Amino acid sequence: MLAAYAARQSADDPLSGLEVGEIDAPSTPEGWVTVDVRAAALNHHDVWSLRGVGLPADRLPMILGCDAAGTDPEGNEVLVHSVIASPGWAGDETLDPRRSLLSEVHPGTLAEQVRVPARNLVPKPAELSWEQAACLPTAWLTAYRMLFTNAGVQPGDTVLVQGAAGGVATALVQLGSAAGLRMWVTSRDAAKGEAAVALGALHAFDSGARLPERVDAVMETVGAATWSHSVNSLRPGGRIVISGATSGDAPAKAELTKIFFKQLQVIGSTMGTRDELERLTKFVVAQSIQPKIDRVLPLAEAREGFAAMAAGQVDGKVVFTT
Repeated sequence: MLAAYAARQSADDPLSGLEVGEIDAPSTPEGWVTVDVRAAALNHHDVWSLRGVGLPADRLPMILGCDAAGTDPEGNEVLVHSVIASPGWAGDETLDPRRSLLSEVHPGTLAEQVRVPARNLVPKPAELSWEQAACLPTAWLTAYRMLFTNAGVQPGDTVLVQGAAGGVATALVQLGSAAGLRMWVTSRDAAKGEAAVALGALHAFDSGARLPERVDAVMETVGAATWSHSVNSLRPGGRIVISGATSGDAPAKAELTKIFFKQLQVIGSTMGTRDELERLTKFVVAQSIQPKIDRVLPLAEAREGFAAMAAGQVDGKVVFTT
């Protein structure tokens, strides 16, 4: 079957290990089902896998991808929840110490078919296109959990999103504005800031700029480059919710004094549960949200999408169709 997969890895040239072509279809384990993929979305996780982060070389070749929408063996339209819990685990899948994501242990979604546990399927709303639905299971689910499970915010509160154009950032803006939150963003690129405002953000500021007032919560995915700004931007008792560190995880200052003196809370957030994914799909439909899509490409042209993401030239999600 046609797939985009990691054949090799390189920290300096990740795309050198990407292959797009025919690969043997994996077997379907007991209790799992085969989904015919109609659309699958790209994530930074896939580029990191090509760099050798989180994917041991002894698992290559590995089909990449965490997001997919397609049809199950009975013809039902479904989304794939990509958090794979260990056998016998009950409760929040993201807290399972032995959990994995598709494309880490088990082959991923950037293929004509993907195998997943039957419990990992969520009904796809008819109101969403295949491309829109494929955006939700990773970046949008991450944003949903950050905002509605971990941030502790209420309608009318002000939330700062560090960075304006990635998949998680655009999802945060669209979800937060639909929920009545005052969404602010930062960006080094004025055009990307303007695009975030067009999606629903109230204000866009230069990265590191002094804000007109303290915010109730900061959504942090950038890491070292924005950490001090995130801490300094919070009101006393506010929260930083962090789900990534694309600029590195070792900031020049940990800001510990400010964190304890202002009684700030730092909350780690990773992906989301199957139930949160189902609630997310219902919220998107109820609020008539259209996930921001940067481009749609045939799976056979996946390399173009990977190159754009590796170069930081995407605004929203990159989606592949089969």
